[in-house]
Amino acid sequence: MSTNSLQTRKTDRRTTYTINLIKDCFLELIQKLPYSQITVTRLCRTADLSRSTFYLHFDSITDVLNAVLDDALLAIPKSHFSDDSQDLSIDYLKKNESLIPACQRVGSSSKYRKLLLDPDLSEYIVGRIMAHERNKVVPSIQRKTGLSTRDAETLFLYILHGSFAVNRANHFQKNDEWYHQVQLLNAFTMGGYESLRH
Repeated sequence: MSTNSLQTRKTDRRTTYTINLIKDCFLELIQKLPYSQITVTRLCRTADLSRSTFYLHFDSITDVLNAVLDDALLAIPKSHFSDDSQDLSIDYLKKNESLIPACQRVGSSSKYRKLLLDPDLSEYIVGRIMAHERNKVVPSIQRKTGLSTRDAETLFLYILHGSFAVNRANHFQKNDEWYHQVQLLNAFTMGGYESLRH
């Protein structure tokens, strides 16, 4: 193996390590502080890195936030909006977690929960989830309702905000009450789809 290949592989490994360290330290800080108080200086101190090293990999704290959210959203299965799924029982939802909204699937991990509970980030996170899930969910809503893309996106935004609000109110904790609420919201949504189809 050539020296350049070996050096590139070492650099890639080191780069990956540093990026992961920065993201992990960001998540560590978000457990203790609101997002508005996390600065590059504080993050570098926690990670024991220089600011120049930070800026080799990220442009800002928002850039780190985006990377962390992307990791969280890619780590979960995509929403499975089956066109024929009518079983919305609690047992069915427990066995088919992909039917549970993306915000809850991310919030299921204690690693990301505090991030989702930060009041300054709610709108931003909903926007990132919408961008991540849009291509799967909007066409599914269109198939179920016959609506235009624009109208299906409006419904998707409504469903996502409502889901996020319910999950936030329950602190992203899955318990019997939360499953009941998800079951209720899903039944309401399916009923809405049904009425729009006629």
